[in-house]
Amino acid sequence: MIKKGISLIWGLNFLLIFQMNAQVDRWQQRAEYQMEIDMNVETHQFTGKQSIKYFNNSPDDLNRVFYHLYFNAFQPGSMMDVRSRTITDADPRVNDRISKLKPNEIGYHKIKSLKHNGKDVKYEVVGTILEVELKEAIPGGGTATFDMEFESQVPIQIRRSGRDNKEGISYSMAQWYPKMCEYDYQGWHANPYVGREYYGIWSDFDVKISIDKKYIIGGTGYLQNPEKIGHGYQKNKEKVKHSGKKLTWHFKAPNVHDFMWAADPDYKHISYERDNGMTMHFFFQPGKRTTDNWEMLPKIMDEAFELINKTYGEYPYKQYTFIQGGDGGMEYPMGTLITGERTLVSLVGVSVHELMHSWYQMILGTNESLYAWMDEGFTSYASSEVMNYLKKQKLIPGKPADFIHAGSNGGWVRLSQTGMEEPLTTHADHFQTNRAYSMAAYVKGAAFLTNLSYVIGQETFDKGMLRYFDTWKFKHPNVNDFIRVMEKESGLELDWFKEYMVNSTHTIDYSIKSVEKFDKKQTKISLERKGKFPMPIDVKVTYKKGKTETFTIPLRMMRGEKKMENGTKLSVLEDWPWTHPTYDLILNQKNKKVEKIEIDPSKRMGDANLEDNSWKK
Repeated sequence: MIKKGISLIWGLNFLLIFQMNAQVDRWQQRAEYQMEIDMNVETHQFTGKQSIKYFNNSPDDLNRVFYHLYFNAFQPGSMMDVRSRTITDADPRVNDRISKLKPNEIGYHKIKSLKHNGKDVKYEVVGTILEVELKEAIPGGGTATFDMEFESQVPIQIRRSGRDNKEGISYSMAQWYPKMCEYDYQGWHANPYVGREYYGIWSDFDVKISIDKKYIIGGTGYLQNPEKIGHGYQKNKEKVKHSGKKLTWHFKAPNVHDFMWAADPDYKHISYERDNGMTMHFFFQPGKRTTDNWEMLPKIMDEAFELINKTYGEYPYKQYTFIQGGDGGMEYPMGTLITGERTLVSLVGVSVHELMHSWYQMILGTNESLYAWMDEGFTSYASSEVMNYLKKQKLIPGKPADFIHAGSNGGWVRLSQTGMEEPLTTHADHFQTNRAYSMAAYVKGAAFLTNLSYVIGQETFDKGMLRYFDTWKFKHPNVNDFIRVMEKESGLELDWFKEYMVNSTHTIDYSIKSVEKFDKKQTKISLERKGKFPMPIDVKVTYKKGKTETFTIPLRMMRGEKKMENGTKLSVLEDWPWTHPTYDLILNQKNKKVEKIEIDPSKRMGDANLEDNSWKK
């Protein structure tokens, strides 16, 4: 009886330890892809053989699996088509174009066969999702092999992926293959494709693409047979002769969650090796609107990489590729598709933005569908910093700004005043308007970081961003994971900030209500919180002859305060409870005459009305 009791206790302890570890270091599914693709450039169709070794690192037995079939979205009557024709502010790149596609212009994936561990399984195509019923479950901690044969047709370029884009690029092959859906601590993420964001399994890709030998390919992964391919990939720069009608390109990409490629017979290929040995590739169609700017791009992006690696974390791969293609700018692992007929500033801007996605989506791997703002917003914030730096270095034209993030704060305020704002918790596909999605993901997401840097101090914030990257790279973090890193770095409680910023549409609005002088020794400054979003408040007082003093009023629920701001030591005042709409600051100026009072002199707080944030004698 005693022995059984001891065994039970040991078992419970083991289970408890397992659950604790699962919470602290969440498990990650993993896959190994092998694909052989045979492309017919006359019909724009290809056949594919795919083998996936799937590692179920979860504690759950899986009786079903799901695949994304993205090309099926480009068919009349698809969810993407109907959504675009019924939303009030349709993306002009889509509108009703899908509804007008002819049979030879649509996209599709046709599954010819599918086997699980060598045995046929039952499956059903439901729009852009392949639903697969397994005869035998994949046990928690176990592995499985899936072998598929499929046929696909590349659609006319409408959104992100497709053929013959507006600049004449033959193939922009993004979201182009049957892709296993992600399963995580929240379960399966088999979201239909209606034009928004993505989420994927950390995988190793081994891909062979056979295509007409006239075509040049760039994309995700390291080319394995450069000496047979040529086209500027090989160390020996002599022209390589190709026999036969087709050429097989062999790529490998380690630890990424997607694989993209593009192909065109007129691509010019430039490679640029950085001092640290990492190589950048550039593919574009030469012309009056491209060549000069694209040939200037390598040195500029080399400088951008230098700053980004120091500020946001070291890029872990040995290669990155910038490719003319797509329908604007879209990020992928180890590379991006961008339209190329741009001014230099525009070309650099889109290149920097898509490159920054390598940090906040390709390496950190946040679920974009649920937390689009943690990808787009963080990327927008960092991109603004990098572009401002490049202007300071005079690598691109333009005057650098003193405060580069004023636009994101202002954009968030303007959105809040339209009545169209939706909480950041809204799933990317389910925003009621495209404008509300874009402003939330790109603008309020960036404002989230700007306002957080104000709360905890810029120096602490910068350290926290590096710590976030190093802690959560290759682990699919969510908002709680991010805010916990910032709490550890700052020593403050920040859950209140997350709740107001992410879960609500409340606004920040503080004012100087009144300034009363009691005598030569004291002045009472009455502050008022008009908005529902509470924040700590910095107050700068300027005295006669220009002497200044800066105070910080922490929120009581922060359980602490920032000590410094831009190298200036702050005078810490008594906490402001969030329940109290007003606060009195008693100033003991000792015969010093107050000339000016400012709330948030840094302008980083997204206050809805700046007109009542200052007072002058």
